[in-house]
Formats: sequence, C-alpha cells, structure tokens
Amino acid sequence: MGQNQGSTGGSVNEEDDIVLWPAAADSAYAAARRSLLRRERELHDLAESVAAERRALPRGAVVDEYVFRERPAGPARGDGPVETALADLFGPHDTLVVYHLMFEPGSGQACPMCSMWVDGFQGVAAHLARHTAFAVVAKAGADELRSWGARRGWGGLRLLSSLENTFNHDFGVETKDCEQAPGVSVFVRANGVVRHHYSARPELSPTRSERGIDLLSPVWQVLDLLPAGRGGWYAENSYVEEV
Repeated sequence: MGQNQGSTGGSVNEEDDIVLWPAAADSAYAAARRSLLRRERELHDLAESVAAERRALPRGAVVDEYVFRERPAGPARGDGPVETALADLFGPHDTLVVYHLMFEPGSGQACPMCSMWVDGFQGVAAHLARHTAFAVVAKAGADELRSWGARRGWGGLRLLSSLENTFNHDFGVETKDCEQAPGVSVFVRANGVVRHHYSARPELSPTRSERGIDLLSPVWQVLDLLPAGRGGWYAENSYVEEV
C-alpha cells in the first residue's frame, strides 16, 4: 500500500480523509472524482443489499442425484473416468459452487471466455476451499475435459462431465438443441439432502447480455478501471497457451 499522501502534501478528500489523487490534480478533477466517489458508495451499498437478499433466498428445490464422469488430475486412476455423484462433491462443506463451463462435446476446447473465468477460479481455488466446495461441470466428455484442463493448468479443480445426464439442461445451460451456455450455480446440503440455492447466467435479460456474472472475474473489474474500459475485447484461447 502506498504512503498516505495526506502527510506529504497530496490532495485529500476532506469528507473522509481518503487520498484519491496526487497534489498536481486540478480542482475540476477533484470535483469530478468526489462526485464519482459518491456514486461508488451508492453502488457499494446496493451491492451489499443485493448480496444480503441473495443469502436470504428461501429454501430451494431438492436436486436430483446426478452422477457425473470425472478424470482425476495427476496419474490416471483405474482404467478410465470414474463416476462421481453431485452429493460427493461437497466433501466436508455444506455448500457447493458449480461453474457451468461452455464446452461442446468433440470441440477440443472450451469457450474462450469461459476458460478465462476458470483460469481465475484456479488461481483462488485454495482460498475458496476454506469456505466451500467448488467444481466445474461441462458437457464435454471426461477425458476431453481433463485434457483441456491440463493445457490450461487447472490441476487444482474438480472437472466433471455431464455428458450422460440432464444436469446442464435442468439448470438452464443447455438449449433444446443441445447448445451449451455458461453460468454459475450454488447448492446446499443439509441432513443428506442436496438443494438448489442460486443460479446466474450472463444474460440478465434479453437486452442485458454477457455481463450478468462479470463480478466473478477480476479481468472485467480491472478493465472497467481503464479510461477506454473493456471496449469490444473478447478473450481468446490462443494467447494463454503462448505465455
């Protein structure tokens, strides 16, 4: 954290003693930044309120006993992928977060944007594990999914195939034509019963597409700080493999 500019002559937000600009900033900038700070406070308060409502959702529906196929990371175990039930993904936790990875069977690679999201989850997996179970589910086969995960460095994540069940369709990430879509779902387990708690998709409405789960990716949050914002940028799979 940088040195407090208030002790070195920098301009200070007089209301809260928050240093948000250097001493060389003019009055127009200072006024605009103070105005923006007020809006940021409003956004923060709204986000806190929405999060509280999300936590307080009524008890959700009981979930079917889905069984997935999984190729564990590391040395192969047995002669092929193993079966893993949804309930078994919780481990010692009473909550489970699932990222619905957009990955068409036989395509060889997942959606670039989804892959960017899961790159971020891989980076914070150890932190999430202190609070909740986390898994990635995709329609692609277990071997194809683990192969893509190995190329992306997702060794710390559970990667499960829903190729042989209706999980994707039941949670709105597969159309009637079997087209795949991204999303996130939260499940809770109590007294051995698994229930749905919350799901979100990038589409908040027909006119608000691809931003519904942006808060789950640090990439968008950083790009939105830039003068040009995110623009029309779209993630690609190729440049990650070049790093």
